[in-house]
Amino acid sequence: MDKLKQLLKETLEKITRIKDTGALQDLEVKIIGRKGELTNVLRMLKDMPEEERKTFGQEANKTKQALQEAFDEKRASLSSSMMKSALSNIDFDITEPGIREQTGHIHPLAKVQWEVENIFSQMGFAIMDGPEVESEYYNFEGLNIPAHHPARDMQDTFFIDKEPDKKQGRLVLRTHTSPVQVRTMEKYGAPLRVIVPGRVFRYEATDASHDTTFDQVEGLLIDKDISLAHLKGVMEEFLTRLFQREAKVRFRPGYFPFVEPGLELDFSCALCGGGGCKVCKKSGWIEFMGAGMVHENVLKAGGVDPKKYQGWAFGFGLTRLVMMRYAIDDIRLLKSADPRFLKQF
Repeated sequence: MDKLKQLLKETLEKITRIKDTGALQDLEVKIIGRKGELTNVLRMLKDMPEEERKTFGQEANKTKQALQEAFDEKRASLSSSMMKSALSNIDFDITEPGIREQTGHIHPLAKVQWEVENIFSQMGFAIMDGPEVESEYYNFEGLNIPAHHPARDMQDTFFIDKEPDKKQGRLVLRTHTSPVQVRTMEKYGAPLRVIVPGRVFRYEATDASHDTTFDQVEGLLIDKDISLAHLKGVMEEFLTRLFQREAKVRFRPGYFPFVEPGLELDFSCALCGGGGCKVCKKSGWIEFMGAGMVHENVLKAGGVDPKKYQGWAFGFGLTRLVMMRYAIDDIRLLKSADPRFLKQF
């Protein structure tokens, strides 16, 4: 007992005189470490009579606890002193607010694409994707656009400098998302209900309304007894959910080589409700997309029997939809990576 009391007294005196954490750590190891002085005292337990062992053991535990608390308090005190000393040497105001970290923003294209995908998914459409570097066959021939077809003049393209494949032809940056129509039919057959969002490429003169890279959304539905009435219902539901107000659609005759008959689809202006404004050029209608019943040659290219199945397809510019949604007047802003533009969304 005397050794315990003496060890406690001497150690507490040494702790009060210590000025740095290194010396404190050395003393802690020396006194209460695995091979420390307190451990050596505890070894005396085995030589004591049984009636004294319990009393001595309790006192030894109290001593160890008191020493540990003293070491912890001293360590906290030294750390606080060191911090104050370090701060006293700083030559700027530590209370001044720091620079706020800037957080990222979801790109408006991605934001609207997620909305489009969510709405069509709720209507039972699967989301598909395809290669951006496409073969001539899937980009043109499989879509009823042979090499001599004048429709190719409407899509000046970026071709890849590589030897053409005998069956697939040359490689080209896809000019529309329509090649995924044939690829999906080949893989899954019919019936089918999919949309295909993605980037496309055209050799365009860049200005406020044209760019070489933009985004489209392709839609394809194939089943038995399908008509354009189903397309009208789907698009009215889609546009109503997207703009969160009732939308009406109308068809006009249009030409696209991979559909027959082809049509242009307009929807009632979401800004004026069909009453006429600058956006819709006082007509009450906004041109939206091309569509039509899938041409039988496209069905055959995808391995679908045109006598058994019919379907319709549509394609609209996601980029144009974003510009319309957020009143963006220059298409080049969407690819500019300008933080001043992106922070608005």
